[in-house]
Amino acid sequence: MLRRAVDVRLRMVGAFVLAAVGLQIAYVLTPGTGRERLTVGTVLVVAAASLSHAVLTRGRRGLACFVVAGVVGFAADVLGVHTGIPFGDYRYSATLGVQLAGVPLLAALAWAMLAWPAALVARRLATTTPLRVLVGAWALASWDLFLDPQLVAAGAWRWADPNPHLPGEPAVALTNYAGWLLVAVVISLGVQLMLAGTPSADDRWMFALYVWTYVSSVIGLAAFLDLPAAAFWGALGMGVVAVPLVFRCW
Repeated sequence: MLRRAVDVRLRMVGAFVLAAVGLQIAYVLTPGTGRERLTVGTVLVVAAASLSHAVLTRGRRGLACFVVAGVVGFAADVLGVHTGIPFGDYRYSATLGVQLAGVPLLAALAWAMLAWPAALVARRLATTTPLRVLVGAWALASWDLFLDPQLVAAGAWRWADPNPHLPGEPAVALTNYAGWLLVAVVISLGVQLMLAGTPSADDRWMFALYVWTYVSSVIGLAAFLDLPAAAFWGALGMGVVAVPLVFRCW
């Protein structure tokens, strides 16, 4: 009876995921400042999907994982804005809403919203905790190969001197990706340690969210947002995890 109740409530997770799909499609089809509101809305809805799934399937541990990912990511952003470590010298604009210590509060949700599915993907693809930590870190950090070029182009933040940089991405400093990987390792370590020993659950909506993020980002950046280099690097980086996940789930 309890399992059936959880299955029914997971439909809410599915509703959030499908709503996020709609918002992301609307984003690439909406010109100008309308994208700012869609960015905020998408983060809130995807975060709601990840948080609700975490709590419904892993209870307090799931909630703790979500909170830890958000707090660690936000703290890293605050450190980065004020010291340049570990992402480089950058500043946020006002487009992402209310800020604390120079960082939008939305950033905490952004870190957590994909850290949770990334951790579950790692548990699906790997069998030992050390390997899950590494896979989960890459699954999270590689998302930024899409995210940063897109939101820098949208004016959400910028680097003082984005050099050196990946070929075709002159607006994003290479140090940013190194910093993301470092922070992602810390988040992944904490989350995997908290999830160690927990029973398996129905994670299909989170797998779908991760794969959708991958596919939609490649198509959106290449075909609609005029960011073909970001689409290419993201396809390579995130594909290391997303493609094996598709075959494993198949």
